[in-house]
Amino acid sequence: MEKIRLSKLMSERGICSRREADHFISKGWVFVDGERITELGTRIDPSRKIELAKEARRIPAVTILLNKPVGYVSAQPEKGYQAAVSLINAASRFRGDDSPLKFVPEQLKGLAPAGRLDIDSTGLLVLTQDGRVAKLLIGEDSDIEKEYLVRVAGKLDAGGLALLNLGLSLDGSALKPAKVSWQNEDQLRFVLKEGKKRQIRRMCELVGLKVVGLKRVRIGRVRLGDLPAGKWRYLGENERF
Repeated sequence: MEKIRLSKLMSERGICSRREADHFISKGWVFVDGERITELGTRIDPSRKIELAKEARRIPAVTILLNKPVGYVSAQPEKGYQAAVSLINAASRFRGDDSPLKFVPEQLKGLAPAGRLDIDSTGLLVLTQDGRVAKLLIGEDSDIEKEYLVRVAGKLDAGGLALLNLGLSLDGSALKPAKVSWQNEDQLRFVLKEGKKRQIRRMCELVGLKVVGLKRVRIGRVRLGDLPAGKWRYLGENERF
């Protein structure tokens, strides 16, 4: 049987993220069939037993909900731009956050966005250290809904609305069915189960509309709610996507 990188196997088993795994290995907190592993890149037989030292189990992987403002990029930024994760600090925490967790800089290690939100879009962005959360939201088999409020300019007839729901293709492949309806006279509500690059803006262009404002308000069962722009809070203990 082909050996697999230990950190990858730990992620696949839902023990932790790959970044967390590498951190735990470097600290000597990972045991394979009772043997302490300290070398990064170690490969093991996938049938072997993996255990964590109690020190690793004391460090919970955090998941953070951010109301991303315009001008910040979700992932690694190009020169001249700022990453959304730069907004995560003690001062920018939402005062209404009732989580018992205390913010510490250690929580920024391995904190990565679980999904994209364009630089000129706002709203709910999930950043997590937990590989299980990332897989749930952006894994190949993810079926999690994302809801957006989209302000548009232009005219849309009944045929165009039907195309937005069922009949469009991007990058040479058909899109998954969407739920698109009017929220008010100049704002559409989109519910998607996929997230191609600038998907909503490109969909609107195909039916003659221009997006002038886009805000993500829900991911699965988790809503943006009253979280102010530029503020963040922890995912609650009882919240589930």
